[in-house]
Amino acid sequence: MRPVLDSVAALTADADRREELETPGKSGARLERVWIGGRPHVLKHLDETADWTLRAAAVPGSATVELWRRGILDALPDCLVQPIVGVAQDRDDPRRSAILMLDVSELLVPATDDPVPLDQHLAFLDHMAALHAAFWETDLDIDVVPAARRYLELSPAMARAEAALGSDHLVPRLVAQGWPALERVAPAAAGVVVPLVHEPTPLVVALQSTPQTFVHGNWKLDNLGSDDAGRTVLLDWELPGRGAALSDLAWYLAINCRRLPTSKEQVIADYRDALERRGVATSAWWERQLGLCLVGALVQFGWEKALSGYDEELVWWEEQVLRGQAWL
Repeated sequence: MRPVLDSVAALTADADRREELETPGKSGARLERVWIGGRPHVLKHLDETADWTLRAAAVPGSATVELWRRGILDALPDCLVQPIVGVAQDRDDPRRSAILMLDVSELLVPATDDPVPLDQHLAFLDHMAALHAAFWETDLDIDVVPAARRYLELSPAMARAEAALGSDHLVPRLVAQGWPALERVAPAAAGVVVPLVHEPTPLVVALQSTPQTFVHGNWKLDNLGSDDAGRTVLLDWELPGRGAALSDLAWYLAINCRRLPTSKEQVIADYRDALERRGVATSAWWERQLGLCLVGALVQFGWEKALSGYDEELVWWEEQVLRGQAWL
């Protein structure tokens, strides 16, 4: 168990100075740069009343605080860098918490439209495999965000709940627009994934028949970087918990699709090679879990793919879900 301080003031008691940062994300979190002992840190304020992602995850105080409290972040493989040095949860309002991190902004993948460098991309896949191998079929208490909730985070139900609260966040509004668009532009794909985005139990149950591990839940390039030793910097533990390893891979394929330096098929093959190098045999379960997780990625991102129309990207995903539905 790691200590969780009871106020932001306690977390930043030794701060020399601080300044507000422009927040690049779309969740509603607020960021500050804080200097402690002359070294820059980033303080991320998490407030369930302002952050739709926290409401969607439904973990009191945030999933990141819970990971810290349970000591799970201490068990990460050495190839991963997580920069958190302390967390706090407000004793008077448990919906509010904060994460204090070393400032690793200079190490993060630049926010451009360019493909990520191939060597860096391959390192990300190798280190993703290392994370999964380290927790393969673990008995540790990694059940933080349930798999069903990960598949409901970007659902019509979430969009309706946010609208009912009067939320003006962009992503929930786009989610509300995107799901009806999927049914118009890709009805075959929608026929598979729309029922699951309302009730993901068949998908979750099918995936539970395959090997489970600890998943990060948000392997997007905005959350990744590399340090001078070649380790992967990994941020934003928004949806962590027990799940299928290939759900992280499928998320990576879906959310980073415009910046991948190779084909999706090659990404899948490279990750599988990395997992087997880490000592995990894949032949008995691979095809089933892959098919299901690719279905699951469109359960999460069908709305987003539809907003670009019936392009090559959506065609690829439709082919995967029509093939993968046989595993449900």
